[in-house]
Amino acid sequence: QVQLTESGGGSVQAGGSLRLSCAHSSHIDSRAFMTWFRQAPGKEREAVAGIRDSVEKLYVDSVKGRFSISQDNNRNAVYLEMNSLKPEDTAIYYCAAGALYRKKWELAREYIYWGQGAQVTVSS
Repeated sequence: QVQLTESGGGSVQAGGSLRLSCAHSSHIDSRAFMTWFRQAPGKEREAVAGIRDSVEKLYVDSVKGRFSISQDNNRNAVYLEMNSLKPEDTAIYYCAAGALYRKKWELAREYIYWGQGAQVTVSS
């Protein structure tokens, strides 16, 4: 059983930056995506950025150029650097692991392991 723990959430003003961290309790198969999802009140959970084997990185259009995902296998951690934050980025951010197929990386049902979430609030 892999445990995922997010940290680094908080409140910032629009245009600010935050860095989220996801620590995982054991090694994640290099074939599997580790992905950040977010869920705003009243909205569906959506993928934000995914990474596989430290080099394959995918982003949804709404965060391209602003968010950056990275992975440190020595520390069993994945990070999400968020810059130029907007009020619409406000959500609970979740770390997830387990999706194996690139075409399905955005689908929450493809992920086996989930963290508890970290709140990110961006004020205008």
